Amino acid sequence: MVSRVIPVEPFDLVIFGGTGDLTRRKILPALFRRYCAGQLPPTARIIGAARSEYDQAGYRDFAAIAIAEFSDLTPASEAKLGRFLECLDYVAIDAKGDRGWQELALKVTGNRVRAFYFSVGPGLFGALAQRIQSSGMANETCRIVVEKPFGHDLASAKALNKTLAAYFDEGQIYRIDHYLGKETVQNLMAVRFGNVLFEPLWNSNYVDHIQITVAETVGVGGRGGYYDKAGAMRDMMQNHLMQLLCLIAMEPPAKFEPDSVRDEKLKVIRALEPVEPHHIVRGQYLANADDKDEHPSYREAVGDPRSSTESYIALKTHISTWRWAGTPFYLRTGKRLVARSSVINVVFKEVPHAIFGQVAGDYANILTIRLQPDEGITMTVTIKEPGPGGMRLMHVPLDMSFAEALGPDGENPPDAYERLIMDVIRGNQTLFMRGDEVEAAWAWTDPVIAGWQARGDVPKPYDSGAIGPGDADQLMARDNREWRGIKP
Repeated sequence: MVSRVIPVEPFDLVIFGGTGDLTRRKILPALFRRYCAGQLPPTARIIGAARSEYDQAGYRDFAAIAIAEFSDLTPASEAKLGRFLECLDYVAIDAKGDRGWQELALKVTGNRVRAFYFSVGPGLFGALAQRIQSSGMANETCRIVVEKPFGHDLASAKALNKTLAAYFDEGQIYRIDHYLGKETVQNLMAVRFGNVLFEPLWNSNYVDHIQITVAETVGVGGRGGYYDKAGAMRDMMQNHLMQLLCLIAMEPPAKFEPDSVRDEKLKVIRALEPVEPHHIVRGQYLANADDKDEHPSYREAVGDPRSSTESYIALKTHISTWRWAGTPFYLRTGKRLVARSSVINVVFKEVPHAIFGQVAGDYANILTIRLQPDEGITMTVTIKEPGPGGMRLMHVPLDMSFAEALGPDGENPPDAYERLIMDVIRGNQTLFMRGDEVEAAWAWTDPVIAGWQARGDVPKPYDSGAIGPGDADQLMARDNREWRGIKP
């Protein structure tokens, strides 16, 4: 099975922070892979803009090294690298000063799409937006791409939205969340709304509960300064897990159009109930005692022996809608856990009458949507265990691994940044957060954080390489349920 690649029209893409880590690891390799796939026209212009003193040749060398390090080069793709590098240019620029802006404006010319990627801290967003306008580079096809964090709380999110709105319309602002670019995340909508099998059962009458897990094996690494001010709630729960929750719980949009989809997501966020204090578990990882795999504790990593910031959070919430009344949603995310796993489990209710007796087995069907690794979808069904000896039941998976089902396309699906950057160029905002979505998410998040701060709650310690604090298991056990989705 070979996917059909539709080339985009010629465009200019300016990457502010063009020598930064995100550009090196993600943006440039993503653009190169799209070039190799035939999606980027040879007349596309990709312009790095940063404070570093590169010329055009130096920046092309920088990009070549980054692509070699973070792309799986094949003989076929390596042969195209030189032609891709011809699309690249560079301007040394001062985001808050005048240096470089006139030179950049001379490079961004013609009647074509103009996209400006703000791969910089939010403190520079306003200055960049203002200078794009004042230098005359903003036309009717202009788009800006901003990375998270979209604020630190509701007040800062509103201020950020107001700053961007002073220079660009909402339809020109692309708030990028790379989780929404994952193939399986988009398949949530296809599974739900493209199959008559699931949607009639997608409600509280048939669904017992839903779990969303995003587990990481890495610690805070070099992000300690930022992370200790944010924590797992702000860094992951408020955006990544919130967006997954929206896609799982939203009503069918009238059309598969950006604002129709985002309208329904917004309704989910606004229907989220406040989280009760006893439905929140926060954790903080300890040092790894294994000499073969030594890792510092969270507090050592951030350089604060008294830090009370969480590296793990699990919570239980409800959505006050007709569809989901009474159905709990369990969300958890954490660092330094036993396995890297992003998975959604939709656990259906047991059959209403167990004709085979209680000892026959567990009758719950489970739809498992694996976002990473090994992207795919599994439906667990109950069958009879083979052999004589009575009616003994067992679970078997109906498994669709993308790598197996889709052949080469499933083995190497496009990276999230590949898809999202191309959507920016096309002007498709479906997979990007709208300003009111961001503010609604913070309006739900802020009281949760304020509550534990007022109570003086301290995160529970948990071992590195484990599944998280034991209190998270108790959160489920109190409801006679158990977590699924993290396996060594």
